[in-house]
Amino acid sequence: MLFSTESAIERLRQTGDGDTLGGRISRARDAANLSTKELASKLGVRGETISSWERDRAEPRANRLFMLAGVLGVTPAWLITGIGRAPAGDAVGSAGDELRKQLDLIKKLHKQTGEAIAAIETELERVEQTIR
Repeated sequence: MLFSTESAIERLRQTGDGDTLGGRISRARDAANLSTKELASKLGVRGETISSWERDRAEPRANRLFMLAGVLGVTPAWLITGIGRAPAGDAVGSAGDELRKQLDLIKKLHKQTGEAIAAIETELERVEQTIR
């Protein structure tokens, strides 16, 4: 399967971590070493609300999302999209995994480019021999 340049660039731009908002809230809470109850208390919401967010049954309103990001030490962009600064305990694994995926993609594209160049060279030689 060959990739177009545009699709390769688009795949490289997809740097989100692939998790949901709830999954990122849970990971950030764990990295901050907070229980659901402790986080709820800091935000002025019920523990059930935090649980609903983490299970993707509900989403925090914008004002709570910004408070949540501040308490958890992450950016609102990371919470929403997975792009940006991840929690300290989580950043190395996620960033490393994402970089590894991008490197694998580039290696695959490099191999395909080499194969395409070899095919074109072979065809060019065939055409040149036919002309002579």
